[in-house]
Amino acid sequence: MKHWLMASVALFWSSSVYAQQAPTEPLPAEPEPRNEAPAGTATEALSEDIVVTATKKGYGESVQNVPIAVTAFGEAQLDAKFVQNLQSLSYDVPNVQLDGVGTAPGYANFTIRGLGINSTIPSIDPTVGVFVDGIYLGINAGVVLDNFDLEGVEVLRGPQGLLFGRNVTGGAVVMRTTRPSFSFRANAKASIETGLKKTASGMVTGPLIDDILAAKLAVYYSKDDGWFRNRFDGRSFGKSRDIIVRPALSFKGGDNFRMDLRYEHGDVDGDGAPVQSHAVFPRDTFGLSIDSPGFYKAVWNQAIVETNIDVGFGEGVITNISGYRQFQSRTVTDIDGTPQSFFNGYFNINQKQLSNELRYAGKFGAIELTTGLYYFTQDLRYAERRNLFANTRIVSGGGSQDQTTWGVFASVDWHLTDTLTLNLGGRYSWERKAVQIATLRANGCDIDTLICATNFVDSDNWKSFTPKVGLQWKPDSQTQVYALYTRGFRSGGYNLRNTDAGVPPGPFDQEMQDSFEIGTKKKFGRSRLNLASFYNRMKNLQREINLPGPLGVSQVIRNTADATIAGLEAEGQFFVLPNLVLSGQLGYVHGRYRNIRFDISGDGIINDVDRDLKLPRLSPWTYGGGLTYDQKIGSLGIATARIDFTHRDSARFTDNNAGFLPAADMLDASLTYATASQRWRLSIYGRNLLNEVTYGGDTPLSAAFGGPGASLSPLNKGRVIGGEVALSF
Repeated sequence: MKHWLMASVALFWSSSVYAQQAPTEPLPAEPEPRNEAPAGTATEALSEDIVVTATKKGYGESVQNVPIAVTAFGEAQLDAKFVQNLQSLSYDVPNVQLDGVGTAPGYANFTIRGLGINSTIPSIDPTVGVFVDGIYLGINAGVVLDNFDLEGVEVLRGPQGLLFGRNVTGGAVVMRTTRPSFSFRANAKASIETGLKKTASGMVTGPLIDDILAAKLAVYYSKDDGWFRNRFDGRSFGKSRDIIVRPALSFKGGDNFRMDLRYEHGDVDGDGAPVQSHAVFPRDTFGLSIDSPGFYKAVWNQAIVETNIDVGFGEGVITNISGYRQFQSRTVTDIDGTPQSFFNGYFNINQKQLSNELRYAGKFGAIELTTGLYYFTQDLRYAERRNLFANTRIVSGGGSQDQTTWGVFASVDWHLTDTLTLNLGGRYSWERKAVQIATLRANGCDIDTLICATNFVDSDNWKSFTPKVGLQWKPDSQTQVYALYTRGFRSGGYNLRNTDAGVPPGPFDQEMQDSFEIGTKKKFGRSRLNLASFYNRMKNLQREINLPGPLGVSQVIRNTADATIAGLEAEGQFFVLPNLVLSGQLGYVHGRYRNIRFDISGDGIINDVDRDLKLPRLSPWTYGGGLTYDQKIGSLGIATARIDFTHRDSARFTDNNAGFLPAADMLDASLTYATASQRWRLSIYGRNLLNEVTYGGDTPLSAAFGGPGASLSPLNKGRVIGGEVALSF
């Protein structure tokens, strides 16, 4: 009842603002705003259209013109929210959770519209694909780390298989770093926040040869002394040191050719995961007492070459994006989360990937065409060791996986009339995976060399066709109504963390999803309101079953069931005054199992008990609202105040519903002063001001690993207060 009341109040509030903003006559093609926010302010930035690249056309499009549910953040919005990594946006988008699983730092377990995973097994393909400057990140490791120098972040909800390929059944997160500029720009930031965490970053860009060659160098450094307190030894816990370096070059050959070369090097060194056991501490505390702080070390290098050539054929653009990424990480985690040495985990990952996408986008009369070819290959090496019961039993395992993916796709927007557009498209994908796996056992793998005593060798391939049919109606330049059907696939594969010699590690089959969505987007001057509803049918739902076992946790991957998920979303931004903006978001999602194929509950039989379980990682309600207010201080500058409140319902974490993630109410606020020239900006901010206790995961362990209630429950930070100084030229 509480959620329905909150939803009704939110929608009534939005409707009231809508009534105030809606004109009594039809809007002109380009309406002239009657009220302007002060120039260079946060409210002015909020009034600007955010350009997104997710449609992969030869030009960027306003987020309001894209016929899919997408939430986008531009550079100014990211700065205003003091975003340090993707997890900073975890509560800001309806039906979206951009959380880390927490078992190992940096591991993303993102969930969109109730589709997510709950494991750090690196061979598991995510339901939410993450793309950086056009390249797909092949594993979830190394995703939720500090980031900076971002031009924009786009969160696409629903299957995006047509343009982004397989393994995006939940959606896609698209990140864009800034490109070198042919005019001089520079900025620098420094911040300090509770922990203590200290950060400093800088970027400088400009021409080396006018209109021919430009360069950029961006550098980031952070040092976190640890937000948590380990009661085992009284020391701070959660220490981390991050370094990221991004040089880039841009070549221009007249007005029709541009090549951008981006390179990134990252290095992270810190403590292991802050694991809490519910056998030692209750769920609503930040209690932490572990005998082994562990460690986390990650190093990555990536290079991306993007080439854009304007061609006369269809007045189109040929784009080629080549990317290479190498990621290595070593982790030690106190899995049992207690002052005793029941279960320490050692993990080593070495991943290399190479990809290339070649596409063309052009227009032929009433038809806009985007088509291309895609290639991806990945070499993954993984090993883990479990030291159990004060090292009286030591087991290890892991293996290797070689993967190759090909894809061909085409998308057509056929403008039937000035107001009606038919969206058609299809993508064919083929993928092969070959594995060599060592089951967890004594001397299964050498954790340092990643050499394993293989006892399972296999390979398999999968193919799929992803169609899309949609209709888009624009009665005027400020309104669109759309409807679409699309199909998504999540790749089949293997389990590199095979914990049971009697259970083969695969292959498990691919997951298929049919998705139906209708929505509308409307602008009222500078205000806007976007609505969407969806219905998804999943077949061969692919799940990682986590159950207590003799080795701590038994993890089996199977196609467990068919399921349906349906829901709705609303996002709005309203200018109550020229310098006062109200924003809000509301999401509801409901899911249920249909056909059960696996004993999900673990009681030994398949029956109604399995069917009645709740889908994991599915929070029924998400909602929130915020206010942004600007005030000029004469000739001294501008002050901006922001406050945001968001809520997320609780969700089951494990498939048998024994572990769960608690509900959370997040309150964030900030106060910023900017000089009249906008060169200097001083801010104080707070995140999670209510000091809510949240977890990356909640996996029950057997009582042998700490007593009744034993669990693997990595903590997220609580209340954070910080200050930032920014300078730009």
